[in-house]
Amino acid sequence: MSQKFPGRLAVQQRVLPHYRAPLFDLLAESCMQGMSLFTGQPRPIESIKTAESLQVAQLIHAKNRHILSGALYFCYQENITDWLKRCDPDALILEANPRYLATPAAIKWMRKRGRPIIGWGLGAPIRSGILAGFRQKNWMRFLNKFDALIAYSQRGADNYAALGIPHDKIFVAHNAVAPRPDELSPRPAPTYPATAIFVGRIQARKRIDHLLQACASLPEDLQPNLLIVGDGPERERLESLGQDVYPQAKFLGAKHGAELISLWRRADLFVLPGTGGLAVQEAMAHGLPVIVAKGDGTQDDLVRNGNGWQIPPDDLGTLKETLELALSDLPRLREMGVESHRIVRDEVNLEKMVEIFVDALNQTIS
Repeated sequence: MSQKFPGRLAVQQRVLPHYRAPLFDLLAESCMQGMSLFTGQPRPIESIKTAESLQVAQLIHAKNRHILSGALYFCYQENITDWLKRCDPDALILEANPRYLATPAAIKWMRKRGRPIIGWGLGAPIRSGILAGFRQKNWMRFLNKFDALIAYSQRGADNYAALGIPHDKIFVAHNAVAPRPDELSPRPAPTYPATAIFVGRIQARKRIDHLLQACASLPEDLQPNLLIVGDGPERERLESLGQDVYPQAKFLGAKHGAELISLWRRADLFVLPGTGGLAVQEAMAHGLPVIVAKGDGTQDDLVRNGNGWQIPPDDLGTLKETLELALSDLPRLREMGVESHRIVRDEVNLEKMVEIFVDALNQTIS
């Protein structure tokens, strides 16, 4: 990355998940006067593994006050303006979420000094119901406080545009959790039975139960070796279910480093039948086609006709049909895996994500 941000940057996050640490360190390397990150702790029920330190960026621990829950949840981060006074940034990036009650104070502090503020978020939800118009206007009022907006996905950018945000104020930094991969090594010729792999936290919303049932319903000659990699609260229950429903499934526990790379090399197809999951991009970096459930829009930028399938979440029938389609043509799967690798090499990776952040900063500050 040759482009740099010439000033000092401040970034606010409610929490710092461990997988975001490489992004912020890489972004800090692109800030010539340094970068400070202000972040607090999640609620215990969220089970978010957080990063406790950064290698390049300055990490400032905030005190998060969590208020209510569900649709009524709000978060207040104490002393945000004290942090800004100490940091004295040339630009500020905030999470574009009106539920974070310290945001107005941070915006006011920057406005008094004539310095730009960028919002970063998933997009603006489409409202419905009796108060939809009022709530949409509140979103528009909130978003218009920012000098620019960075969306995680094209869908999020389209949401912002639909609310009247000018296109030249919207940037798309495709959500990435891994660096640009090396060139793809040749894979062995595919043979039956194929190997399908799931990698991630084993929890109910990942719908591994559907994956077991879908594999069991396939024609016998298409039933894959199924590798379930990861750990979590549902592992014992699902392992028992697997013994009854699909004994070919192997629950391998959490794997990292060389062990996980070896498993990626053995696999022909990555499957994520439920929501969430950070392993999609990693699977693609290892040259795998993917089947993933539709989610917040970030999947749209990764998963296309040329490299995989998006399916509705909680739809066992569609999962079974898609697995049968995928596993019926293994040479085609190899070609789709090559396209997966190209997408994460050229379009969706940490380096590309940071480039968009730096571009947004430089355009906004100028």
